Amino acid sequence: MGNNSDHHSVNSSLPPPPPTPPIIVAMKGHPGTGKTTLARSLASALRIPLIDKDDVRDSAVPNDLSYDVVWRVASTQLQLGLSVVVDSPLSRRAHLDRLIHVAGSAAGARLLIVECRPSDEAVWRERLEQRGSEEGASSHKPSTWRDLRKLIEGYRACHEYDAGGVPKLVVDTTSCTVEELVEEVMDFIQLHAPGIVKNI
Repeated sequence: MGNNSDHHSVNSSLPPPPPTPPIIVAMKGHPGTGKTTLARSLASALRIPLIDKDDVRDSAVPNDLSYDVVWRVASTQLQLGLSVVVDSPLSRRAHLDRLIHVAGSAAGARLLIVECRPSDEAVWRERLEQRGSEEGASSHKPSTWRDLRKLIEGYRACHEYDAGGVPKLVVDTTSCTVEELVEEVMDFIQLHAPGIVKNI
């Protein structure tokens, strides 16, 4: 009895383990690739906030300013110790640089990229045009395949930048279900930020 009591006393005097550093799961990909569907499913599975650039952009906020709002909201969540999923095209290296800065401003925060890259162009096109025909579709998004090709050409391949040392997972959003994609991303997060998945 005495030994058990002593053991309990020692354990109770130990400091609590440090909190798990938050992460930013940054989605990347062109319109219609399934980013938002996957982002919402991930945020739900991880039980963390989702910051969707379109929520800001749809409020008639200019594109560059809408990104600034997203970065500020993400920074606030990280400072509160909350991980976030950021849903945006992340089409330019400058956008990634801002996210790297946001993560660096929150002690210990980790940035991970999940890029949606569909292999089946026919499915991608069907999804895009179906979304474009829906009532209430965002006016700033391409609603036809021609619109999308024009948008991508305008990028002048700037979206194909090197992510440097930021861990990145590329997923094919036309080859499996959303549930399977979430499982794949969870494994990726577990590899780079094990405490996040363990705490769910």
